[in-house]
Amino acid sequence: MSDFLVLQHIDCEDLGTIEQAMIHRGISYRYVRLFDGDPLPEDIKNYSGLIILGGPMNVYEEDVYPYLKGEDILIKEAIKRRIPVLGICLGGQLIAKATGAKVNKGTKKEIGWYDLLLTPGGKADKVFKNFPERLTVFQWHGDTFDIPSDATLLAGSVLFPNQAFRIGDNIYGLQFHLEVTQKMISRWINEYKDELSSLDYIDPEKIIKDTDKHIKTLSQHAELFYNRFFPA
Repeated sequence: MSDFLVLQHIDCEDLGTIEQAMIHRGISYRYVRLFDGDPLPEDIKNYSGLIILGGPMNVYEEDVYPYLKGEDILIKEAIKRRIPVLGICLGGQLIAKATGAKVNKGTKKEIGWYDLLLTPGGKADKVFKNFPERLTVFQWHGDTFDIPSDATLLAGSVLFPNQAFRIGDNIYGLQFHLEVTQKMISRWINEYKDELSSLDYIDPEKIIKDTDKHIKTLSQHAELFYNRFFPA
């Protein structure tokens, strides 16, 4: 049995630092490369966890990306089975949508390094407990989610107050990117250069400089997150 199912929406947004964390813990995984036409499994029963990665598409573009409907079904089944689920950026939005919360466009895009503030729920959460109350994380999104009715809000930012939530004990939706490496960020800047050039308030050079400053600490926080999220 393959331990974790990983849903990947675009080649440049992979597991990042999550991959080594899983290998180190002896957790096997199977990528479903949706951008390559890989079919989704019919159900989640043969997997003990689900990770939904980010991507440039939007949750409401099911006509353009029909596999989003299949992802919605799998997420609902995973939640019903109470297996660990982690959604990052688009993945977090898909979890929110699958649990009845709204996902819509924000007032502006949040791309680069931004401060995140833990809520009281975040400070008490088993995964975020003992994180600094304010931490700097990497962002790349324009949409945002409402918090599902049965979820706990864990963190927010100035531009987007809903940045992380937990449902039950082991279902986490994150708007920010905890998994990025320096190499991934450089690749994204190149892959999404047209998007960046259309935004006069985003400076790619500043993102590169800020990455030099913050990536080590982010990786340390990510490792702490993985230690607590993945089953022992």
